[in-house]
Amino acid sequence: MLPPGLSMLWEPVEAQDALRDRFGFDDLVGVSEWLTAALRDGWAIAAGEVRRVVLSDQNAIAWVTTDRGELVVKWSRAEALFPVLEATTAVLGTLGAQGLPVAAPLPAVDGRVRVVRAGPLGRLSLTVLPELTGEWLDVTDQAAVRDAGACLARLHEALADCSDDRLPRGARTSASATGIRHWLADEGHRLPADVAQRLDELLTDLPELEDRPQPVHQDYRAANLLVRDSRVVGVLDLDEVGVGHRVHDLAHACVYLATRFTDWGPTPASAQQQLRAGYESVRPLGGAERRWWDVLVLWQGLRAFPSATPAT
Repeated sequence: MLPPGLSMLWEPVEAQDALRDRFGFDDLVGVSEWLTAALRDGWAIAAGEVRRVVLSDQNAIAWVTTDRGELVVKWSRAEALFPVLEATTAVLGTLGAQGLPVAAPLPAVDGRVRVVRAGPLGRLSLTVLPELTGEWLDVTDQAAVRDAGACLARLHEALADCSDDRLPRGARTSASATGIRHWLADEGHRLPADVAQRLDELLTDLPELEDRPQPVHQDYRAANLLVRDSRVVGVLDLDEVGVGHRVHDLAHACVYLATRFTDWGPTPASAQQQLRAGYESVRPLGGAERRWWDVLVLWQGLRAFPSATPAT
């Protein structure tokens, strides 16, 4: 899993420099002092050891031992996204209340699930979660992959009731047939002729999707799935939740399922098939969705891994 101490999640930069330049902390001692005060004032929690801090872009995650058990504290300096983060954290609480395998946020003493607090370089939005334990999904474990598909379907069912005007619309996993055709016109010359032809044929007479766009995960992959005994015990990182079609989210998950932080490679076709089979064991795709799934898995795979042979 992630190393103890201070590290970067995926960026090839020095973690110490990023901690200072992005958040204003000189070292982990400074982080620990700030977290101790934040947990005491906002949540009435007594903090002990800060075991791990991981940085990613404008965000940070800390693993903290407290009088309430092992907790994870997430904070962000992206002020423009504070309303979105409040919405996605509220979604997390709703999913946890419905029994989904997520880390439901611990309410602060005033009942809020996110609190904005001053940091050394500006305001930081933070939330406190219980630590979930497990191993990252191994895409060669077909039973685990199938369970991940079923879990995604259940997650979609629950997310349908989590509408919030603060959530981004036009999910980043989404695309229109026109948009894909434009991409093919621009990039088709870089593809093997038979692959370009196949995508063009799949786009022919592609029907409109009949389901209504709803909140979807948008980053459902091995790095965000914890597994124990081939069962999903934790779905992580719902900060990317946005509004889109479910089949777009499923196809995106199929393409990116095998990816972790710096381990970036295509998902085997067998794993893609198991993920879809697990999904459809809970929520079968409609006719239009099945047509779109073929298009989206091929197109997203070509964009993500242009040198790989498309999964069939």
